[in-house]
Amino acid sequence: MYLLSGELIIPKDAPNDLIRAAGGIVHRFVLGGRVEIACIYREARGDWTFPKGKLDAGETFEQAALREVVEETGMFCRVVRFVGTTNYTHRKGKPKIVAYYLMSVNEGEFAPNEEVDELVWLPLEQVRELLTWDRDQELFDLVLQLPDLHAQAS
Repeated sequence: MYLLSGELIIPKDAPNDLIRAAGGIVHRFVLGGRVEIACIYREARGDWTFPKGKLDAGETFEQAALREVVEETGMFCRVVRFVGTTNYTHRKGKPKIVAYYLMSVNEGEFAPNEEVDELVWLPLEQVRELLTWDRDQELFDLVLQLPDLHAQAS
């Protein structure tokens, strides 16, 4: 997979049943320049994770990520940068790739919905321990290395 002009390119030899999804790692700045990250809880899956979902027909990964963040969190965001991908086998046995983007909040407010029961804002040092999935923890390790968060916070 290659990131070209901000969009993930799936190789031609990818499995036919590959599930394509995208999500956001949403951050905000609070007093003192501290950074907080939004984590969501899905009671139906019993997990803490980042907002994400499948691409709609004709959608780019970035467009899907922005749409999914609005649908799951109620927050309208802007993409700061591409972070990375997670790859795993979906619970229905199909291969899945999820492209994630670091996002900052423009406006909006969370309200529980059919997909997400709770949203918490956590300081950077508390996010990793809350995340349910190893793949999300590894992805968050990439976020911690991004100069974007640290440059904006200072």
